[in-house]
Amino acid sequence: MPKKDKTTNAIAMLKEDHQKVKDLFDKFERTNGSATKAKLVSEALTELKVHATVEEELFYPAVRQQIEDEEGLMEEADEEHHVAKVLIAELEQMTGDEEHWEAKFKVLAESVRHHIKEEDGKMFKEAKKTKIDFDVLGSQMAQLKAKLMQEGVPADAEAKMIAKCGLRGDSPAKNAQTKLQVPLRKAS
Repeated sequence: MPKKDKTTNAIAMLKEDHQKVKDLFDKFERTNGSATKAKLVSEALTELKVHATVEEELFYPAVRQQIEDEEGLMEEADEEHHVAKVLIAELEQMTGDEEHWEAKFKVLAESVRHHIKEEDGKMFKEAKKTKIDFDVLGSQMAQLKAKLMQEGVPADAEAKMIAKCGLRGDSPAKNAQTKLQVPLRKAS
């Protein structure tokens, strides 16, 4: 029996995406030049937006219909996507010169790496136990991914929210720090 082409298998496609963004995160961490870092961030954000859209529109609904999700894997994945999309939307509003730009991207990378670990370690294992035809699903996912890469990803709720309220400085913690009046002890 011939081996299936892994690029048509939905789970294999998602794992390839995971590896690609992890590689981009690693390159970012090893890079010193701000122009190169900005290029890596841009590429990673595009990959993440396309990947999340494909998962949310096709993969997650297929899996949800087939598994007993007593652990709440799917809800947790939804929330992890939400957090990532807020950070992505914020990063897209930034120029790369902001003090917290690099820290924000590192937090995104940490969050996404955790999400990938959860999907690879739990969700995909549960999905493989189902009757889902991962080659048919993978073909649908490949078509959607190609369309999104060509036409772009429409603004999601998180992007619209950030666009509406804008960035209120680099960091809420830094903003709070500047407003805090710390009493000083008198010299004795």
